[in-house]
Amino acid sequence: MKKNILFLSFFCLMFIGFQVLAQKDPNAKSVLDAMSQKFQAMNGFTAEFDFTYQDGSGSSDRQSGEVAVKGEQYRLKLPEQEIFNDGKTVWTFIQADGYREVTINDVSQMEGELTPSNIYRMYESGFDYKLLAEKTYQGKKVQVVELNATSADAPFAQVKLMIDKGTKDLLGWEMFDGQGGMYSYSFKNLKANADLPPTYFAFDTKKYPGIEVIDLR
Repeated sequence: MKKNILFLSFFCLMFIGFQVLAQKDPNAKSVLDAMSQKFQAMNGFTAEFDFTYQDGSGSSDRQSGEVAVKGEQYRLKLPEQEIFNDGKTVWTFIQADGYREVTINDVSQMEGELTPSNIYRMYESGFDYKLLAEKTYQGKKVQVVELNATSADAPFAQVKLMIDKGTKDLLGWEMFDGQGGMYSYSFKNLKANADLPPTYFAFDTKKYPGIEVIDLR
C-alpha cells in the first residue's frame, strides 16, 4: 500500500510538472523569440499608432499618436501628453488649455509598467504563453500570441500580440486588465533604424519657461 501511495504521489508530481511546462507553448516561444531578436537588431524605430481603450460597459475612447524607440529609450506622443524616457529618467509632459506641467520620475520607479521598449521582452518572465490561430491584421497575415499573467497582482491579466508572420514585426497588441477593460495599440508607418540622438528622448525644462515641475525622484 505504501509503495502504491508513493507511486501515485510521484505520478501526480510528474503530471503537475508537465502541466506547468505545457503552459509555455514552445511554438509561441519561437515566434516571440524571433520578434524580440528582430527588435534588438534594429537601431531604433519610429511609428504612428492608434490607441483605443474600451471599458466593461462597451464605451470606448480612441486617440492617435507617435512613438520612437531605441533600446531602453522611448518617446511617446499623444494629443495632450508626451512621455520621454532616456533610460534613466522619465518625464511626463502635459500641455492642455494653456496649462503646462512635467512630472519627473526615475526609471526604477516605473518598474512593472508596460512600455514601448519592454513590450518586446515582457514574455520572458511573469507570463505563460500560447500560439493562437493566425488571422489578417492591417491587411497582413499575423501570428497571434496570447500571454497570461502568472501573478494575480500583475498590471495586466492578459496580453495578445499581433506579429507579422513574414517580417516578425510587432504590428499591435491588446491588453486586458481582468476587470473588463481593454487597451489596444496598433502600429502603422513603422520605420526601422531611425537615426535618433540621445537628446531626442530627454525633456529640457529650459525650453518651457514657467512650466510647473513636479519632481518625484
